Amino acid sequence: MAQCELCNNRAVFSSPQYCKSHFIAYIETKVESTLKRFALINKDDKIAVAVSGGKDSQTVTYILHKLFGNVTAISIDEGIPGYRDETLEDMKKFCTMHNIPYHIFSFEQAFGTKLDAMLHRGAPACRSCGVLRRNLLNKHAKGFDKIATGHNLDDECQSLLMNFMKGTPFLSAKLGPASGVHIRTGFVQRVKPLYLCAEKEITAYAYLMSFPVRFNERPHASDGFRSTVRDSLNTLEQQKPGTKMRMIENFLSVLPELKSQYANHPMQTCTSCGQPSAQSVCKACITVEAQYV
Repeated sequence: MAQCELCNNRAVFSSPQYCKSHFIAYIETKVESTLKRFALINKDDKIAVAVSGGKDSQTVTYILHKLFGNVTAISIDEGIPGYRDETLEDMKKFCTMHNIPYHIFSFEQAFGTKLDAMLHRGAPACRSCGVLRRNLLNKHAKGFDKIATGHNLDDECQSLLMNFMKGTPFLSAKLGPASGVHIRTGFVQRVKPLYLCAEKEITAYAYLMSFPVRFNERPHASDGFRSTVRDSLNTLEQQKPGTKMRMIENFLSVLPELKSQYANHPMQTCTSCGQPSAQSVCKACITVEAQYV
């Protein structure tokens, strides 16, 4: 039986080899140090947490609530039968357990259609979902200082590699532990407290904390390019441990230059919905309007 590196108790995780209590402390300390290293949240900030109900969102919500208290969870219901209703149920249970305010907003209410209906009309799953989710989150996060998300180390590595492989490396200027502060644009700044946490670490943390999580993957996830990139990165990480962290640290060293070149595009106001947009009509409105043509 493997023992914890810091005590004589049974280890529940390897690399680092920690028992339950030391592993939980390790994750929470890592998140707190990430917040400080990148100056992600101020103690008086009013924080909205974008949550799906899965392991990442429950983990980031719990730790931020523990550290700051001033946290409100916000979910977007895309309308995915047999999946989103279950994750929303899990998140409601979690927020009730920890006395955290929780609000749900839906595609159907905002756009007059559900994601599955859009897919039946030929809309691309991940792209359409992401565009509309971001639009609703920014709309309903007005009045908050920050939007925290559950994006982790694996998510960031996948996005970096996808941008490189698609020939759009300039899009990586929008990545990093925090979005640019564009007060004049109407965007609420987004931050990633789990930025340096590996997905397997978060999975273990959520399990050990007995969070009400079902650990099921969203139905359309395997349809996207991201799933292929994810599997390739996991293989590389197994063969060369530390690959993902090296990717992130190398990326952080060039991120300031990327942002100076690509991240300061002038913003407009969407003539259709009034949300900030790089064009006269935002991508969310274009996406929705395309479903009725």
